[in-house]
Amino acid sequence: MVMHGVKLFQHSKDWEAFSAGQIIFREGQPGEVMYVILEGEVDIQTSGKGLQTLHSSDMFGEMALVDGEPRSAEAVARTDCKLVPINKKRFGFLVTETPFFALEVMKVMANRLRERR
Repeated sequence: MVMHGVKLFQHSKDWEAFSAGQIIFREGQPGEVMYVILEGEVDIQTSGKGLQTLHSSDMFGEMALVDGEPRSAEAVARTDCKLVPINKKRFGFLVTETPFFALEVMKVMANRLRERR
């Protein structure tokens, strides 16, 4: 699912690089940050089972920022990636000051819930 709000991040200079095969976060870890993919692909998996491959403009890790619970899945860089980290403070600002960002987050979460049924 392409996040139309990615335009907010396309010129970000605070991106982080991850190499193919590198673990971005593990299932069960505290969730301090979500990510938007600028470049590359990320695999989301749980208990070693692949759930989804995400691409440029997709976001992930948002659930832990919304509910404060530990990570529900593992994220692994499928290819070399550039990811924009969004911490809790930035997330809160974006949700309150940029309504379309909040709607995009809700759409992503709703789509993932539907896909898991």
